[in-house]
Amino acid sequence: MESWDTASLDVEPHHPQVLHSDEHTRAIAINLPAGEMLQEHETHERAYVLVASGEVELTQDGDTTSARAGFLAHFEPHERREIRATGDSRVVIILAPWPGEGHQASS
Repeated sequence: MESWDTASLDVEPHHPQVLHSDEHTRAIAINLPAGEMLQEHETHERAYVLVASGEVELTQDGDTTSARAGFLAHFEPHERREIRATGDSRVVIILAPWPGEGHQASS
């Protein structure tokens, strides 16, 4: 078993940390300081976004949802979203299947 205490990982802002990557799934931890964001984006894979600590706003198609630690959201492949930190935050993004159809994976 592999496991991570996602709320206390040493992840530097602007340097996402790949926690796990294999032929099925990729998990990435991202440190978002208050006021910063992941600009609107999409992935080839299904994306699960877990707020591990702090508070963020998730925006999709003009609708915004406030999310605190423990919140989990699911996005289908190619669904666009934006993640903005309203406080210092840590999010974990799980992508599956990895790599998604059309995605050129690099280890």
